[in-house]
Amino acid sequence: MIKVWDLGLRVFHWSLLATFAVAWLMSDDAGAVHAWSGYVAAGLIALRLVWGVIGPRYARFSQFVTGPAAVIDYLKAALAGREPRYVGHNPAGAAMIVALLITMSATVLSGWLALEPSRVAMLPAVPAVVGPAFAEDGEGEDGEGSMLGELHGALANLMLLLVVLHVGGVVLASRRHQENLAAAMITGVKRAPAEGDIA
Repeated sequence: MIKVWDLGLRVFHWSLLATFAVAWLMSDDAGAVHAWSGYVAAGLIALRLVWGVIGPRYARFSQFVTGPAAVIDYLKAALAGREPRYVGHNPAGAAMIVALLITMSATVLSGWLALEPSRVAMLPAVPAVVGPAFAEDGEGEDGEGSMLGELHGALANLMLLLVVLHVGGVVLASRRHQENLAAAMITGVKRAPAEGDIA
């Protein structure tokens, strides 16, 4: 067994999941707990972006983020049941991480804007066609019923879909490579690379 996931990465992973879960469960309230979950998520994402540059090897984006061709090749190999085992994130997992970070960031931003639609004016150079539409007052409180509120809800639903797909990918990879990836994200350790594995 070798150490792969550092403590900072593991704390980020489970903390972001917790903030999303709390925000999702409190979405009907749209009160202070929901808003503060978004603020915490924003802080976590900012820290993860920094950690993705200065953190240990397997936390760095340069170690696992690949281009679309590598992701497609990996998915083709997975469909054929012959994908290699990666000690760190595989290309599909890496693409999912990027998608989750972008979607969560957009969800947080849209929620922050929906709380006070006049904040749209603070954004740099929003196209005139989009700006006024998003700035319209909503029918309910805290942006509920506004275009920003609708966008926020749609992004939250997309985020939930991505989480479900992520969990499915983790279960599939765990079965294929006979290792518990969820447990590895708790303990930080994984099986050492064998012949044919990509470290």
